[in-house]
Amino acid sequence: MRAGLRRLRVAAARHNGQVNEAIPVSRTTDHGTAKLMPDVDRARAWLLTVDGAPQSYVDLDEPAYLEFEYTRRLGHVLDTVAEAGRPLDVVHLGGGALTLPRYVAATRPGSRQDVVEADRGLLELVAEYLPLPEGSGIAVHAADARAWLETAPDDHADVLIADVFGGSRVPAHLTTLAYAREAERVLRPDGVYLANLADAAPFGFLRSQLATFAAVFEELVLIAEPAVLRGRRFGNAVLVAAHRPFAITALARRTAADTFPARVERGASVREFTGPARPVEDADAVPSPEPPGGSFGIG
Repeated sequence: MRAGLRRLRVAAARHNGQVNEAIPVSRTTDHGTAKLMPDVDRARAWLLTVDGAPQSYVDLDEPAYLEFEYTRRLGHVLDTVAEAGRPLDVVHLGGGALTLPRYVAATRPGSRQDVVEADRGLLELVAEYLPLPEGSGIAVHAADARAWLETAPDDHADVLIADVFGGSRVPAHLTTLAYAREAERVLRPDGVYLANLADAAPFGFLRSQLATFAAVFEELVLIAEPAVLRGRRFGNAVLVAAHRPFAITALARRTAADTFPARVERGASVREFTGPARPVEDADAVPSPEPPGGSFGIG
């Protein structure tokens, strides 16, 4: 699930001495009740929640601004996966308010992006209130993430980002060995897979995901807050997988210097963390664990 909010003040209120005319919007979509709430600290910034759980944060005036901890970490990977400014072909599984597609469009102009979101009603809400700029290069598809992936061509993307939650849990069919193989097929030989995951000690789900992707990709990196990795609290972890080495030094430097510092683990430390966990088969797949109450609430 999505974590790491600063204490947002979301309501219609004054901003920089002037009345912010934006008001919260609520709508029942295909998969729940979605709400868009303006952030009074940033003039054209919005928080999206679904059934009360924070899903996305977007600043229309500053699309390169990332609010949530896990999106910032994904952004650090995106910044270091290729030379600065180079356009990329990116697939996003899970749309929300299109935070990361907007980020890529702003930081890597000319990129071609596909966004796959199962909730058509949510896409319509976002398009109405938080429209994409002309020429963004972002194509939006209302479809199940795995079903869409299975029909995508080989060698289609430089980067594939999975940030799919049914409510507050990663759906079971997006956790398996067959799914990981589809992701690898759609990526180019030097492509990179990124996933937002969430778990807590004893990390049964997270360890199983590491084992699953280690069976398909040669290189794995895990990024998370030290307190999460030590089992002190439930939280997000970013999984990165590829067939090539990463710019670990640059990535570690960025994550350590972030407002929300995180550790970057790879190699032997990831293998030790994974332990005896086994890859997940379709017949045995289960969703990620339910977050404890209040894990991702808005302060």
